[in-house]
Amino acid sequence: MSFDPVSRLDGKVAVIAGGLGAIGYATAVRLAALGATCVLLHRKDDGAARAAALPSAHGQRHAAIRADIVDTASLNAAAAEVQATLGRCDILVNSAGHTQPVPAADLDALTDELIDDMVRANFRGVFATIRAFAPMLKASGDGLVANISSIAGFTGVGSNLAYVAAKAGLDVVGDALAKALAPAVRVVSVSPGAVASGFVPGRGAEFADKMASTTPLGRIGQPDDVAATVEALATTMRFVTGTRIVVDGGRHL
Repeated sequence: MSFDPVSRLDGKVAVIAGGLGAIGYATAVRLAALGATCVLLHRKDDGAARAAALPSAHGQRHAAIRADIVDTASLNAAAAEVQATLGRCDILVNSAGHTQPVPAADLDALTDELIDDMVRANFRGVFATIRAFAPMLKASGDGLVANISSIAGFTGVGSNLAYVAAKAGLDVVGDALAKALAPAVRVVSVSPGAVASGFVPGRGAEFADKMASTTPLGRIGQPDDVAATVEALATTMRFVTGTRIVVDGGRHL
């Protein structure tokens, strides 16, 4: 396969898990604008309307499919639908997941049930999504898996320690998959810091201001900052695999 940069994604199919979330949808907008046909995997009822609103100046017919990353059967069904209707998957963006704030020192609040939920939603579900779409990604011969991770995975600081562990595991397994699926598929972790997305419950403007004041570039991230990185991986940063791209304004320093 060629690793030369490209400027367009015409004819490519991008599947975005968590496609109705802030980062997922911002990524879909960017990829669609470059000609990719986007499929939004989601758990809500407004998926079709959001898919229809994506850029389609190049004749794309975007789609939305209901699937839950913690339900492997629904992922397999979604992959089968993509195969049947579009015949391919070239880009997989894993931006689904959730979390719950728990102070690191509050060990009792990090219950067994919460730990299992965090690992299921932020690690197991991502792996299951990759597993479901791997055959099409490999058949593409020019596949890309972009896992939306977090700086929590290498700083040890995050919404809770189970979330930290899940993201660290995702990064390491992503590196292993980059070797296992090469050269047909590239796998990259995209690691934001704080993002203005409402992802973490209970964190509003005051928290955002605090994070911005202690971030070297003086602001928190926007969903489009992360989306732009995925776009670059699909177009210009094509000799990149098995690594982490940090998009945090220097927050980890």
